[in-house]
Amino acid sequence: MIYTLPYPTSVNRLWTIAKNARRIVPTKGARYYKQEVGWLLAETDPLSGMVMLTIRVYRPRKAGDLDNVLKVALDACEGYLYVNDKQIEEIHAYRFDDKHNPRIEIEVKKL
Repeated sequence: MIYTLPYPTSVNRLWTIAKNARRIVPTKGARYYKQEVGWLLAETDPLSGMVMLTIRVYRPRKAGDLDNVLKVALDACEGYLYVNDKQIEEIHAYRFDDKHNPRIEIEVKKL
């Protein structure tokens, strides 16, 4: 099955220093993205055991690193497509450009 997710916030905008400056916390944008992915994947049952992912990233502009986009999306999928991201044994990732419909398509298979 292929799951389509929104294009994530930049990895550079995932964390911020808390007001008390004693710890680092997720930003509002990071929390919102994870919540949005949760709504989209709410009906899924996470796979157990080792998994393989095929990911197609359609970015809104010709900028940004593929690996940074993957980190954000894979963390958000934890608990929905798989129990924990340590289950991911294999990743096939591809980058495309689509300024009119940026997104991420993730296919997950049990190994």
